[in-house]
Amino acid sequence: MVDILNLALPYFGLIFVGFACGKVKSLPESGLAWMNFFLLYVSLPALLFAIMSKTPFAELNNPPFLVATTLSTVVAFTLALIVGKVLGRLTLREATLAGLSGGYGNIGYMGPGLALAVLGTKAAAPTALIFCCDSIFLFTIVPLLIELSDRDHPSIVHAFGVVLKQIVLNPLIMSACFGAAVAALHIELPVALDRTITFLQNAAAPTALFVLGVTVALRPFDRVPWEVPGVIAVKLLIHPLAAFGLMLAFGPFAQPWAATAVLMASLPPALNVFVIARQNDAWIESASVAVLLGTFASVVTLTSVMWLLQTGRLAFP
Repeated sequence: MVDILNLALPYFGLIFVGFACGKVKSLPESGLAWMNFFLLYVSLPALLFAIMSKTPFAELNNPPFLVATTLSTVVAFTLALIVGKVLGRLTLREATLAGLSGGYGNIGYMGPGLALAVLGTKAAAPTALIFCCDSIFLFTIVPLLIELSDRDHPSIVHAFGVVLKQIVLNPLIMSACFGAAVAALHIELPVALDRTITFLQNAAAPTALFVLGVTVALRPFDRVPWEVPGVIAVKLLIHPLAAFGLMLAFGPFAQPWAATAVLMASLPPALNVFVIARQNDAWIESASVAVLLGTFASVVTLTSVMWLLQTGRLAFP
């Protein structure tokens, strides 16, 4: 258990350092703009590109694994959306964002670094694949449902145009795709470029976790809407259970792959949930609370999953 805490505490410690700085230092939230830009367009894309480009392409061709992991996210998204509709009596637009909170874990900010630290380099390929497939699904279904709920733009053609734009312009998805292309074509990067990418990718995890902590600290916390605990329960409990069951149903998979799927499903709601809620001017306060409480609750749930995986108590045939 000490080894697990030594792995988990630096990650959560960086979040709490950022949280403490956000509470103590009165700086405007606009100060995070360049850090967020660096993460979204430079450091995290470099990390995903490096993971994909250095993974043999044959390992990336695993359709059963892709279907199983994506289906677990579909289950979590759907259940969280239903929770939002039933408990919170939300509109379709608001319930869609609740579904996003229940299905979209912090796979960008926390996922790659944590998976590699807990499971080693064999977790690199499944981590990148899960990120790509989850992102494509969620960045397809969420804009589609939101556009269809917009009375000003009810056209299905317009909705699919928005979806396509979201995917093509997403730097994380595109960087992973370029990395897969480099792996497939066996392209050797120049040494200077490879070292630059390594330098950038090493900055991704600490910067992302610190920004996450600061952003959560700056969010108002007045009340807990009825649907938020249910949405968090879906994300932290049902999502990893669904991933575990689907790994057994679609497997067998290698232990590092199946373990990565469960670990990634156990991550708390992504900070992007709040960003997307603010962009769509819906469910903003609730999204903020879900990210805050989900992050704190995951100290227990995520650490427990890490302990089960590391000790072999959660093994796959």
